[in-house]
Amino acid sequence: MNRFDTFAMLDWSGGNDTGPRPCRDAIWLGVTRDGVDEAPMYLRNRAEAEAALVALIAAELAAGRRLLIGVDFPFGFPAGFARGLTGCDNPFAVWDWLETVIEDAPGGNNRFDVAGEINGRFPGVGPFWFNGLKREIAGLPRKDTRAGHGMTERRAAEARAKGAFTCWQMGGAGAVGGQVLTGLPVLNRLRRRFYGQVSVWPFEVLDKPVALVEIWPGLINAAVKPLGEIRDAHQVRLMARALARLPQEQLAEMLAVDAPEEGWILGLGYEAALIAACDDVLKPPPLRNDCFALPAGVDWTPVDDALALLQDRLRPVVGQTRAPLAQALGRVLAAPVTALRANPPEANTAVDGYGFAHASLTAGDQTLPLVEGRAAAGVPYPDSVPPGHAVRVLTGAALPEGVDTVILQEDVTLGAGRIAFRAGLKPGANTRRAGEDVAADAPVLAPGRVISPADLALCAAVGVADLPVHEQLRVAVISTGDELVEAGHPARPGQIYDANRPMLLGLVEQMGYAPLDLGRIADDRAALRAALDRAAEDSDAILTSGGASSGDEDHVSALLNEAGAMAEWRIALKPGRPLALGLWRGVPVFGLPGNPVAALVCALIFARPALRLLSGAGWSVPQGFHVPAGFEKRKKPGRREYLRARIRQGRAEVFASEGSGRISGLSWAEGLVELPDGAVTIQPGDPVRYIPYASFLSA
Repeated sequence: MNRFDTFAMLDWSGGNDTGPRPCRDAIWLGVTRDGVDEAPMYLRNRAEAEAALVALIAAELAAGRRLLIGVDFPFGFPAGFARGLTGCDNPFAVWDWLETVIEDAPGGNNRFDVAGEINGRFPGVGPFWFNGLKREIAGLPRKDTRAGHGMTERRAAEARAKGAFTCWQMGGAGAVGGQVLTGLPVLNRLRRRFYGQVSVWPFEVLDKPVALVEIWPGLINAAVKPLGEIRDAHQVRLMARALARLPQEQLAEMLAVDAPEEGWILGLGYEAALIAACDDVLKPPPLRNDCFALPAGVDWTPVDDALALLQDRLRPVVGQTRAPLAQALGRVLAAPVTALRANPPEANTAVDGYGFAHASLTAGDQTLPLVEGRAAAGVPYPDSVPPGHAVRVLTGAALPEGVDTVILQEDVTLGAGRIAFRAGLKPGANTRRAGEDVAADAPVLAPGRVISPADLALCAAVGVADLPVHEQLRVAVISTGDELVEAGHPARPGQIYDANRPMLLGLVEQMGYAPLDLGRIADDRAALRAALDRAAEDSDAILTSGGASSGDEDHVSALLNEAGAMAEWRIALKPGRPLALGLWRGVPVFGLPGNPVAALVCALIFARPALRLLSGAGWSVPQGFHVPAGFEKRKKPGRREYLRARIRQGRAEVFASEGSGRISGLSWAEGLVELPDGAVTIQPGDPVRYIPYASFLSA
């Protein structure tokens, strides 16, 4: 009976009340219920923590949910301790004994005295050590001078858990001895309060609605290290998530432990599985099946209306994680970033020169004695500069105490132990104020930003080592059609080389996404269905080319229709027009035209902003520029047109042919000229909107 609905992880503390504000050395509770994480709960003392556990157990029992509570201190001691203390090997006898002798209140407890009393029941010196009080305690050494007590130093579990502390150490960073002595009485009271409803692992069979287990957050240390802030809060949150996500059979395997006296650490030996399961990835809900549906009665859709519908109905589909700066370039920021410290962190000099207090200057030209030493970047001047004195400073050096103004070395005459310079220097000259660029705790980057090299520099300067980012959007690319053959392979009569797939894969990569090449699929519905199934499994969005209309061999639109999530948008656009949009197993599909010119234009105009939104970067419009036309053109009303174009001698020139089969025009061009929906006559010199290819990739 190992299936649990709720996982609650507790980070314990043997210290005193930590006050109303969350802090590191406190008690933290993390809960994952039915697969959903709750925010970690700060508990300022053990009385508050015990009350929280009582309320949690009562609530889960009332709701009929099975609850697993993990606590981060040992449930037992090395073999032989229970008999030495209580006369029997039952670990619960130790729990009962400790409950009778531990006196605990938010302001303090008697754990050190109890440790000394226990030591008196064993031969030699020990086994407990470390006295954190100002008074001496009989039998409890302040340092590890123990000998002859007869106990092993570690349980079998700690001997295998690298970095785990022995339960005999009563204080110091990472020590758990005090936590055991103050924690076991609390667990014992919970057993009695909820008698018959709580099992303790591994001492009892887990056949009750509530299970108490021993954990050690050090097992998932690699997942917690990069997160910063209050480490204990992250530990309980991620450990609860990890255990909740594990397959039931793997959790059952972890619980299959025989340690009837010493106890065991849950998950020991399964560290890799726990770390993988606690990966901080958030997946949004799937897209609705009608997200591409057009309003009733709409046939031909203007470009702007189609874009507005996409923007309104799509949502980000990628999870979130954290990435170190070295791996964050080009990723999409998932949450705001604030400065961990100011930039500059302290006032410093902007030039090589001499620093002094401006208020100590007199009227007219100045002569100031120099103090010995200097201030350099990374090597501050160690003393205060007296009024009326100057100190040698180098660019970037922190301003010493007593210095608020710097004069350029070129403006100074240097003598033996003194400098001379003209009057007229303003207070604060040639210095930088602390935080004049960025103040500590100030926002520096907003969500949705695509991280640039300059952003990396800014984050590093304000002490941010890793960033909350969206997972990289994965985009599958499929070409369809019997007529296609791979470039470089023999082509039969009637076959053409597949130009769309390399073009679209390159476009996806240039946009910063992870391309998945699913190859060329013949006009075979079963083969295309299998390719779409794989794409839906391994990607977040799918680009297909060809088969998007309503002909006999247009299998993309046919399969999307079969799936009940298909919309064929007849867009008032040249080149392009038919654009099949739909969902395949919850993954958005963009069915692009088979013609390479139309495929690229539709990908840039429609797929590109949609993919940005799906990636978490938000919706954006590519930046265009109004430039003089280097061509003439008469256009009829009814649809928007995009002409392959480039800038030469300050004017936009367009490709000689508008034929949608002229692939060479795509390579010749460096962008597109956008002509409006209505009728227009363009003469050379008239302003037209030119959108460089780069704007589609960087906006």
